[in-house]
Formats: sequence, structure tokens, C-alpha cells
Amino acid sequence: MTEIVSKVFIALQDNEESRPIVDAILADNPEASAVHSPGLVKISAPGRLVVRRETIEEQTGQRFDLQQIHVNLVTISGHINEDDDELSLSWLR
Repeated sequence: MTEIVSKVFIALQDNEESRPIVDAILADNPEASAVHSPGLVKISAPGRLVVRRETIEEQTGQRFDLQQIHVNLVTISGHINEDDDELSLSWLR
């Protein structure tokens, strides 16, 4: 029997501020996929998705406060675990 793994996702506005965040998320989550809709980018992954401050800073070349992600955040699905360096979504507690 195959185990079913529920997907988690994060959706961000599709704009200049979000593009390096999307690139960072995809770089850190090889199983993730992005779907672009008008004005929206939805990134989903099986089981767990991580957003790392350090990777976003590498993409932008400047300091990034992870709280800034909330400005362009549209919706999320999964249990949230967040600190100054990382935001993760998962269905595991």
C-alpha cells in the first residue's frame, strides 16, 4: 500500500518583491513546484516546505527580515513553525 503524503503550500503575490522569495523557496525545496496564476504564485510540496532567510538574502544580495514575507503572503496550508531564520510548513507536529 502506498502512503499518501498531503501537500503543503504557500501562495505569494506575483510581483518584483516576491520573485527572489519564490526562487529561494524553490532552491531549498527540490520537490516543490510553482504554479503561476495572474497575480499569484502558489508553491506546493509533499509533506514539508521551508523558507530560509539566508537563501533569500543570497537571492537579493541584502539583509532580509523573514517577517517581510507577510507583506506579499496570500495564503498558506500546513502547520507553521517560524523563527528569525526559517519558516516551515508541514503536516507533522
